[in-house]
Amino acid sequence: MGFWSKLFGGGSSEPAATETTKNTRPDKTASSGRSSSPACARSVSMTDLESFVEFVAKALVDYPDEVKVSTRENEDGKTIRIFCRAGDRGKIIGKKGKTIMALRSLVAGAAGRSRSRVSVEVPDDNEEEKG
Repeated sequence: MGFWSKLFGGGSSEPAATETTKNTRPDKTASSGRSSSPACARSVSMTDLESFVEFVAKALVDYPDEVKVSTRENEDGKTIRIFCRAGDRGKIIGKKGKTIMALRSLVAGAAGRSRSRVSVEVPDDNEEEKG
């Protein structure tokens, strides 16, 4: 099973449709447009989540070899911490925090499939010394 499909589901064996029509409307007789079959949620390990966070962080920064990811347990669940050069922190955080918010959302969604709570943080130099 692939890394991405393990994290976010999918992996249907049916080929994707290649032809679409503009005038197709959803069947209004269906209650919410969702399938009545149960969702096939797959459990995601912390190792998978750490690998995903590390992959994304390394893709964003100028010095990917200096990115380190660690996990620690706290009262709310687990926290994945991304350590990198000071100049690269802004790239992970993004303009107005949008990049880190998106990463947190993806991790929280994937962790929620296994009923666990995982957060992501990028500590500054002072926190790095403590942790």
